[in-house]
This record gives sequence, C-alpha cells and structure tokens, in this order.
Amino acid sequence: DGRVVGVSLGGATRRCDAAIVATGGLSYPKTGSDGDGYRFAEAAGIAVTELKASLVPIVTKENFSALSGLSLKNVVLKVTKKDTESGDEKEKKEKKGKSKNTEKIVFSELGEMLFTHFGVSGPLVLSASSHMTDGDIGDYEMSLDLKPALSPEELDARLLSDFKKYSKKDFINSLDDLLPQKLIETVVSLSGIPPRIKVNSVTKEMRASLNSVLKNFPITPLRTRKIDEAIVTCGGVAASELYPKTMECRKVEGLYFAGEVIDADAYTGGYNLQIAYSTGVLAGEAAAERCLEEK
Repeated sequence: DGRVVGVSLGGATRRCDAAIVATGGLSYPKTGSDGDGYRFAEAAGIAVTELKASLVPIVTKENFSALSGLSLKNVVLKVTKKDTESGDEKEKKEKKGKSKNTEKIVFSELGEMLFTHFGVSGPLVLSASSHMTDGDIGDYEMSLDLKPALSPEELDARLLSDFKKYSKKDFINSLDDLLPQKLIETVVSLSGIPPRIKVNSVTKEMRASLNSVLKNFPITPLRTRKIDEAIVTCGGVAASELYPKTMECRKVEGLYFAGEVIDADAYTGGYNLQIAYSTGVLAGEAAAERCLEEK
C-alpha cells in the first residue's frame, strides 16, 4: 500500500520499516556501482532523469599523443557553444533586423589541465565537461590561453624580448623560456612559422600568428570518454520525487535515496562528496526516526 515492508535479498526477504538506497551512479562500476539504484527506483514508479557522464575527460580531434602526460598550470580554458541556428532562422532574423552572433561562452576558468593519448583531462577539462551536455558535443569549441597573465600587447613585448635574446637561433629553439619543451613543436606547427627560420627573420605578421596561438590554442572536442571513466553521473532519481528535508520518496513511504543515485552533481573539489554526506545524514536520521516511531 505504498510503503516499505522489507528488502528482497537473493530470494529471502528481510523485513524492515525503512530502506535507504545509496548504491551510487554508473561511474566507477568496479566498486559495484552499476546502476542498480536506478532500476530499483523505476520499478517503484519513481522518475529517473537521463543519465550522462559528468566531470569526464574529453576525446579530441587533434592527436595530442606527443603531448601525453604534459600538465599545464595557470592556463585559462574557454568553452564556447557554436551558433546552431538553421540558415532559414538566420535569414528571418536578418530581415527583421534581429540577427546577432549567438555564439556564447559557457565556461572560462583559470587552473590546471592535462594532455593525454586520447585528448585532454585534468581539473579544468573535467569541470568544463559538465557545461557541455546541452546538445551534441560537436556544438562546442575549446581553446586555451597559455599566457593569461599577459595581454596580447604585453605578450608581443615578451616575444620581442625573447627574440632579441635568441636572434641568431632557429625559431623552434627560441621558445624555451616561454613554453614547456614538450609543447614547443605543436605551437610552432600551429603558428605556421617555418621552424628553422632564423629568429631575426621572423616578421611582425609571423609574430602576430604566434601570439594568436598562445592566446587561443585550439582544441576540438569529439566526444567524452565512457561514463565508467567519469567522476560522477549526471542525472538519476529526480529530486522532485523526494522530500528535501528527509530524502524520503514522496510516492513510497519509508523509502529513502542518498548520494550519487540522486539527480544532483557538482564540480570537482569535494562538492560531490558533500552531496553524498549531506543526503546520507538526512536519509539516515529520518529512517532511524521512522523505525523508532514504528517500535
């Protein structure tokens, strides 16, 4: 009659007045977290929202295998969502004088990231991935500001200073003071500047191209890694199905949910652990009170 009476375990039933489902999401399946909690909820008629990977590494179009293992600190990762309006929609807006650039920045943050054999990872990338769930990942563009402390003008002055210092060297051998050794060849290739040109022959236009790469290092996302590599699962038991002060299900008396099985996720930095601890306390105390009342 819409209330918990027990838990079935391998054919046997343990009678109880309250049950807490704290089975985790789909992430880290080796721990036993394989989505059971979602099946339990759906079997009881409880809504479960779409399940996606969150805080997850990203596979890129670019082959960064030569940079694998390179960690960058104090860089800014920016993610923009491209204009996905159809040609007809754009034409209508232009006729009405309402046409505008609908590309928008969905994430921009200073921090640390990591190149891998498949693409990119690290704290910045994991956080950015949680902002790339609306539509197809191909709708997004990513770029790195490798020198966020310097404006384009200040960076140009820095380049001039380094080029003066290494004026007789090949261009590819003049960037040791500016970039990690592992990154130099990739940056030189993106700049379009001949690697063996002498530094004193680098033109103003070439320098501007290098400046652009350093301030907008391009990264093209293709897809996220599988959900079992994600730190957390986005989606789950709909929060609207639960009483927020107790985590008890509104439809099934005595049934509680806690932790990642609930549709609640956040950035890295302990926030998801906090969600687990806080909902666990609420569910645990409420379930204990229910059992004492039944006794």
